[in-house]
Amino acid sequence: MMQVAEHIEIDTNKRFGKPVIRGTRITVYDVLNWMANGMTKKDIIKDFPELCEEKIRACLAYAANREKRFNIAL
Repeated sequence: MMQVAEHIEIDTNKRFGKPVIRGTRITVYDVLNWMANGMTKKDIIKDFPELCEEKIRACLAYAANREKRFNIAL
C-alpha cells in the first residue's frame, strides 16, 4: 500500500493549507483537475518534471481515501 504521507503534505504556509505534493506548491486538486480535463500522467510529468507517476498516484490515493471518509447522502 502506498504511503501517501511520503508525497502529500498539508502546511498552513503553503497554498492556504491545501494538500500539496511535498516539496512543491502543486496541490492535489491541481493534479486531479488536470487529469479530469484530459491530461495524462505523461502530459503532467512533461509540464511539471518535479512530479513523477508515484506522486500522481499519491494524489489519486489521497482523494480516494478522502472520498471514502466523506459520506454525504444526496
